Amino acid sequence: MMGPESRRGMLRDILMQLPFLLWLVLLWMLLWHQFTPLAVVTGLVVAVFVTRVFRLPTVELVGRVNLWYTLVFVVLFLGSVVAGAVSVTIQVFDFRRQPGAAIIAIPLRYADDIVTTHVAITASLIPGSLVVESDRDRRILYLHVIGVHNRADVDAFREGVLRWERRIVRAVGSPAQYRALKADQAKAARGEVSR
Repeated sequence: MMGPESRRGMLRDILMQLPFLLWLVLLWMLLWHQFTPLAVVTGLVVAVFVTRVFRLPTVELVGRVNLWYTLVFVVLFLGSVVAGAVSVTIQVFDFRRQPGAAIIAIPLRYADDIVTTHVAITASLIPGSLVVESDRDRRILYLHVIGVHNRADVDAFREGVLRWERRIVRAVGSPAQYRALKADQAKAARGEVSR
């Protein structure tokens, strides 16, 4: 028999997972192109099954959002999407040379699961690159990139992704990540080598 504390804990878990369950039900209905009561019921059954059988690790949300850095991130991101689309278009229609492609490993410096996900989505949404793998334990993203012809291009692309990581940490990173970023920036300003 469940005690009152156990029931409250279960109710809290259900309420916490409710948005995710609703999202899975919506995806189920979109997948089958059916918006019927039967699709809702079967989607709910599948969503409950998926969340109970394939449990994901708990991710702690810090709730820190810096509005200024978030606005800067959004503006720079939109500009990069446009610039990336133009760059890819030029490469596709330049018949004189092949665009060049590479798989680039990018070791992230400040990332936890949330920041890694943000960096991966950001890098994939900018035309010209796509995440092909993420090594969660070592915090390394592997991206397929077009428009790479030499080592300097690889290094420039890697530094660009690390810049996005820093922007994301400034906007929504945890206080500890933000402090680590500030400490590394202070070291760089003094001419010391960061990690």
